[in-house]
Amino acid sequence: MSDTTVASGPDTMAFSRYDDVTAALADPALVPLPAPPAPPVGPGAPAGVAWLRASVARFCSGGSHARRRALVLADLERLDPAALRVAAAGGFDPDVRLRVVRVLAAALGLADPEAVARDVATVSRAYFAGGPGGPGGTEGTDAPDTAAADAAVARLLPAMGDPDEETAANRIGLLVQACDATATLVERARRHEDGLSGALREDPPVRVMRRLAARTTEVGGLAVPAGTHVVLDIAAAQAEAPHGEALTFGAQPRICPGRSHALVIAEGILLGASDPADTDPADTDPAASGAAASGVEDTGPPSGRDLGRAELAALVPEMVDHVLALAATWTAWDGRPVVNADGRTYTPHKAVRRVTDHLLDHLAELEARLAGEPTEPDHWHASNVTTPADLAPFTAADLDEARSRLTRLAGIWSRRVAALPVEVLDDSPGRGWSFRRIVRHVSGSGYYADSVGDLRHPGPDAT
Repeated sequence: MSDTTVASGPDTMAFSRYDDVTAALADPALVPLPAPPAPPVGPGAPAGVAWLRASVARFCSGGSHARRRALVLADLERLDPAALRVAAAGGFDPDVRLRVVRVLAAALGLADPEAVARDVATVSRAYFAGGPGGPGGTEGTDAPDTAAADAAVARLLPAMGDPDEETAANRIGLLVQACDATATLVERARRHEDGLSGALREDPPVRVMRRLAARTTEVGGLAVPAGTHVVLDIAAAQAEAPHGEALTFGAQPRICPGRSHALVIAEGILLGASDPADTDPADTDPAASGAAASGVEDTGPPSGRDLGRAELAALVPEMVDHVLALAATWTAWDGRPVVNADGRTYTPHKAVRRVTDHLLDHLAELEARLAGEPTEPDHWHASNVTTPADLAPFTAADLDEARSRLTRLAGIWSRRVAALPVEVLDDSPGRGWSFRRIVRHVSGSGYYADSVGDLRHPGPDAT
């Protein structure tokens, strides 16, 4: 148990016990540190960070807070959390902040989500500088570039699509507050073995919150005089919190209105993309590293040199038969992506996409080399991205399409391999693996389907 209170100055009190922190968060006498007043936007007074802070729910209390919070809630109620999760899973971006804001901006119907995301990221640090609890425990630091942040706010105001300045300001505030906090949550969840739940429990993105005593009150049996600055150690209190409670989102009456939206966006990002620098397991040479190292199922001898041409020509159709047998069970998929033993995320549609693209990619390579032409540069996102289409339900019609597509591709492979002169299989034209090795390699594409697995529901007699 942490100490009840740590005095950190004549006008400051800090609390770290769970009971004290939650009591302080719920105490109407303890309000966020108010933003200094700012002149309204007009000639000679353009919108800037000071105007934004003075116009949002975050830094006010009383009737102004209730009115502005209602504007934020109205925006959030227009958003479908399931759609946010799907959108967040699509694509990858090394700057998670941009991805978070882009998803929200698009869902809000803003005209240029990419430009909005860039400006919000610029505003974010200046918005929290000196403020009451930014993400990562860095509040109170100087803004890196106030002029750039002010210019970004001026661009964002008309980009919000609402002539009412207070509505537009609180829409900007929604995006700014989601930006760093949600991105920090994602980064910490990636490092924690328990993912999101572990990060929220042990490494929350907002570690400290600050309040001002608007009038004399009491916390943890101690008098808090009016005017006292109160520091709440969220990270320490979280260690004592009941299971499942995330203090990083605050508490009533000021609990974060976008907490569920932040969680589904973070979940979508975590499920949707691996590190783009990773190598796709099925693009690792099984002859060089072995199936265990590459993650690709590799049956038979490593090089396949003891296989005749007819046996080699049958490998891809046999792999496709295996994939389609598993795919026949995927109409029972519950919509939750599967993380395989290599830590990669797959869904039925993604598995079909990867098998198809892998066969197509190496078939194009083989044909180009036979024609004496250069091969296409590799620009596949491969398994490093889970697209919104990958997260769609897998229906009986999707199974039919996959069956038609993959069966035809398997036939092309089989006929092409059967038609190759035996000597070309091992002494292949162009640069790269031998054609024999390529055939062996693509025949390991069942890895993707195996990652999803057999989704048949166990029968009543199953044990």
